Amino acid sequence: MLDKLSLYFSNDFVIYALIVGVLIALCSSLLGVTLVLKRFSFIGDGLSHVAFGAMAIATVVNLTNQTLLVLPITLISAVLLLRTGNNTKIKGDAAIAMISVGALAFGYMLMNIFPSKSRSGNVAGDVCSTLFGSTSILTLKESDVILCAIMSVIVVIIFVLFYNKIFAVTFDENFAKATGVNANGYNLLIAIVVALIIVLAMNLVGSLLISALVIFPALSAMRMFRSFKTVTIASAFISVVCAFVGIFVSIMAGTPVGSTIVAADVVAFGLCCVGGIIKK
Repeated sequence: MLDKLSLYFSNDFVIYALIVGVLIALCSSLLGVTLVLKRFSFIGDGLSHVAFGAMAIATVVNLTNQTLLVLPITLISAVLLLRTGNNTKIKGDAAIAMISVGALAFGYMLMNIFPSKSRSGNVAGDVCSTLFGSTSILTLKESDVILCAIMSVIVVIIFVLFYNKIFAVTFDENFAKATGVNANGYNLLIAIVVALIIVLAMNLVGSLLISALVIFPALSAMRMFRSFKTVTIASAFISVVCAFVGIFVSIMAGTPVGSTIVAADVVAFGLCCVGGIIKK
């Protein structure tokens, strides 16, 4: 067992996968608490479907760096979701459903209309890997790790710098507005950061499982703690540990990376629920 571990960890691709996985898990957990408390948990799910549609377009037009198209489209959709969600005629949940389902259907249709443009020539395989995660996390280059690290640092800096404002907008948006806080601006900032996280996490867990990476650690921490700061720190810790364990088990057992990480999050949630009951 130890020899096998030593062999795996002597390879750069394993180290790269762990670094990227931990960074993405950390970023995902930071805003998870805010999204859950604001009852906007499914914005991650909606934006991930948009990212899937954007990735399909990038595949059709043969973009070598798909992030150049996926990121701006996801950012624009985040803004539209926020604006449309504040519309009295179209509520937030309806807006998310409209955009996410439309993007998912559009992306799948494109990949079937232009099967020759598929990355591997296997449409079903490409769709499956995009929705549920692929093994590309294990074929990362040093440049991919650096890009992920830079974007992760940006997300963490934004969260730390605007922590107090995000806290105010999360718990009482009307009171925050009354005290002069630009609530709409900070809601927009939250949506943009979530879009960045979605694009980062696409290759790790797939578009259908991203919302689990955002929500489960936050819900797990809420079972054990009560204050916003403590819950956020605990959520980040749980998310990082689950990502590490998930990637480790995936490499050792040969299971899909994304689903293994989410499975670890589900187990952690169950343990936290039990811990919360015992704590009471």
